[in-house]
Amino acid sequence: MKLLPFAVLLSALVGGPALAALDVGEKAPDFTAKASLGGKVFQFSLADSLKKGPVVLYFYPAAFSTGCTIEAHEFAEAIEKYQSLGATVIGVSHDDIDTLNRFSVTDCRSKFPVAADEDQSIMKSYDAVLWLKPDYANRVSYVISPNGQIIYQYTSLLPDKHVTNTLDALREWDAANKPKTGATTGTK
Repeated sequence: MKLLPFAVLLSALVGGPALAALDVGEKAPDFTAKASLGGKVFQFSLADSLKKGPVVLYFYPAAFSTGCTIEAHEFAEAIEKYQSLGATVIGVSHDDIDTLNRFSVTDCRSKFPVAADEDQSIMKSYDAVLWLKPDYANRVSYVISPNGQIIYQYTSLLPDKHVTNTLDALREWDAANKPKTGATTGTK
């Protein structure tokens, strides 16, 4: 695993595909996956989660790596802000479910689930494969509206802006989609 930090650093320095292929306005591919929340395994369904509100889907290279630990802590610290906006957060990596059981408790602090994508089918459908090291996910965050449409995407191997950017996108979407109050029917 010593090559992963070097690959991440090299990729950040030399670039690579700057944007994820799925763009704002596209339909988010539906998926179900084995996930862990607080060390308990369950079946996560994007379709079911979207029935409750928007979903923040973020991909990360590997559980317990430095950047992924930082990012997981930041998502955990902000989870109440996501919940206040009616959003569900789910992280996805190539890690197996046993690894994610531990990661969900320690680094995610049992605040949000992480899903196992060992065959990379989810990563590939969201074009979130790390180009330099294709066994790993790229660090890509999507915000998906309840109708299944991608309303925001952000790609950066640096973990520091994913939480801020997805929260800003959710706030903007929430403000634009709140029911108007004080409207009158205007019958004469």
